[in-house]
Amino acid sequence: MSNIEKMTPSTSGNILLVDDTVANLKVLTQTLIERGYKVRPATSGKLALKSVQSTLPDLILLDIQMPEMNGYEVCEKLKADDKTRDIPVIFISALDEVFDKVKAFTVGGVDYVTKPFQTEEVLARVETHLKMHRLQQQLAEQNEIITAENLRMRAELEVTRRIQQMILPTKTELEQVIGLDVAGFMEPADEVGGDYYDVLQHNGRIMFGIGDVTGHGLESGMLMLMVQMAVRTLLSHNIYEPSTLLTVINHALYGNVNRMNSEKNLSLSLMDYHQGVLTISGQHEYIIVVRNGKLEQIDTADLGFWIGLEPDIKDFVTQKQIVLNADDVVVLYTDGITEAENIDGELYELERLCEVISQNWQRSANEINQAIVEDVRQFIGEQTVFDDITLLVVKQK
Repeated sequence: MSNIEKMTPSTSGNILLVDDTVANLKVLTQTLIERGYKVRPATSGKLALKSVQSTLPDLILLDIQMPEMNGYEVCEKLKADDKTRDIPVIFISALDEVFDKVKAFTVGGVDYVTKPFQTEEVLARVETHLKMHRLQQQLAEQNEIITAENLRMRAELEVTRRIQQMILPTKTELEQVIGLDVAGFMEPADEVGGDYYDVLQHNGRIMFGIGDVTGHGLESGMLMLMVQMAVRTLLSHNIYEPSTLLTVINHALYGNVNRMNSEKNLSLSLMDYHQGVLTISGQHEYIIVVRNGKLEQIDTADLGFWIGLEPDIKDFVTQKQIVLNADDVVVLYTDGITEAENIDGELYELERLCEVISQNWQRSANEINQAIVEDVRQFIGEQTVFDDITLLVVKQK
């Protein structure tokens, strides 16, 4: 068995063979057919260009010295056409001909073979470039699929992002909160996050909520929307106690998270304000309180449990009450602020947030809010925003 017979192409290919010498066409055509390739011969450059328009080959073997139109000119025309520019071209040149290798590659050729043909060399080069061409086609197809999927995902995320913004409390709603000066801010990162905050009034009571769903993307955004709707529904049924709210919300979300086959969960703190008393329940970030210029950090770790992680959290949920006097300030935030990163990889951190609050606590809620947001933005600079930035400032009138 010869070496040629041992070599078998991985898959067949459609090859256009262009040579004005009929003897060369016969030799190469027979050799390639025996290897399992489909071969279309053409005796001139014009015939070759006409042939590729009817059926695209996987590879072209192209003689350089031909009358009327040489191989360089044919290759230039092929590469100028979007339909044929990606077809690999292997030039054919006789040993006694003047062969400009630089020009061959400049006009778009990928390789060359010389006459008289070394059969094993020709077959090896043909198979190599067919494999490369197939890989390039597969990569292009995968890129198209990825691009289409990215477009679809961006459209879904944009819809979710808009819904997030639509359900946030409006400026008018915040201005109508009785007895309190309230300002809120939420800026989503490039991806849809799951930050949640709300301010709801019902029957003379005010409910504040702030939370953060793990991760980013559509699932996180959807879970945030579920929380918002659950809180509003329970308030409409006159359920105000934060610990009860958290227990019921967790039960409902746990079922939905399992139905979605998702591993998402969230930290969530709820605060019921009534007649100067703020009742806090649920595990989230530290709550920052300023009284007479003295700043206090309230740890919420022992006030609750992550929502959606366990079917029943009632044994983990407790409450804490804070009496608010005139000009006392409460600041709620998500880790998009404390874990904001600058271009050097440094984190904003809680200490810096507390410094900004200490310097601005005597101002209005809106001014405190703006001071914090401006300082965070200045810190981030040109760095990518990796997480939603959410902030809620409450000041007793």
